[in-house]
Amino acid sequence: MTLGRLEFLYTPSDDMVADLRYLVDVLGGEQVFAVEDGGVRVAMVTLGDGPAILITDHLEGDRPVHLYAVEDLEAAAAALGERGWTRQRAVEVPPGPAITFRTPGGLRLGIYQPSRPFVVESFRGRRDF
Repeated sequence: MTLGRLEFLYTPSDDMVADLRYLVDVLGGEQVFAVEDGGVRVAMVTLGDGPAILITDHLEGDRPVHLYAVEDLEAAAAALGERGWTRQRAVEVPPGPAITFRTPGGLRLGIYQPSRPFVVESFRGRRDF
């Protein structure tokens, strides 16, 4: 079992509007969406050929979570568990369920199953803030 492509940097922000403006206006990124639902804000920005950045105000800590796509979330979790991996949290990101974990040095990683790829397209162009 190998991880799929690094697709998202799930990134905490203390000032969503300022960070979104900086990524778009200063760095030239494309704002894909900015949604607010139930008091949670999430925005997606693409920069160059790298993974999309999901900035949010509800993610704790200062480090982003690097989210890798996998075909089957539970199968990938089981395979990683056989190698000594320990899951941290189950979370939901717009395109599907995810499981986050930390490396021994504190890097934040995650695997997710893109079971709702249509959500990103349905949010495209939405500007709630």
